[in-house]
Amino acid sequence: MNIRTADRADAPAVNELLSQLGYPQDDQAATADRIQRWADDPSIAAYVAEADNAVLGVIAVHVGPFFQRDGSWARIVALVVADRARRRGVASRLMDAAESFATAHGCVRIDLNSADHRSDAHAFYENRGYTNQAGSSSRFLRTLPTATAR
Repeated sequence: MNIRTADRADAPAVNELLSQLGYPQDDQAATADRIQRWADDPSIAAYVAEADNAVLGVIAVHVGPFFQRDGSWARIVALVVADRARRRGVASRLMDAAESFATAHGCVRIDLNSADHRSDAHAFYENRGYTNQAGSSSRFLRTLPTATAR
């Protein structure tokens, strides 16, 4: 298995993976453009795991400075492994890449969100040393109007 930076040619596989995660994609060109934006920005990274010329998983990580204290933190904004490749170490290798990226960028903390129904994922994260913060903080979302709708 090889872990490498995602590139535009990975868009069809990334679309399929995101659909498996519950985020259906319908525009490969738009996905390719997003992958390129991630490749062009040094504070973010997207990696794919591949074997036998097939993409098995994808992870995306974002780094940012703390506002309230010194240092930086990282957030994993997406992690998905193809149904056919689960329980083969793909997620661990992708997490290793994201955590290495964060460490190389001076991060002292990394976080992620995981849907409540993904108990297997929660166990995976806890086994990697992540602490489940459910019940100790809340997450609030608001969709903002697009610039053209203002």
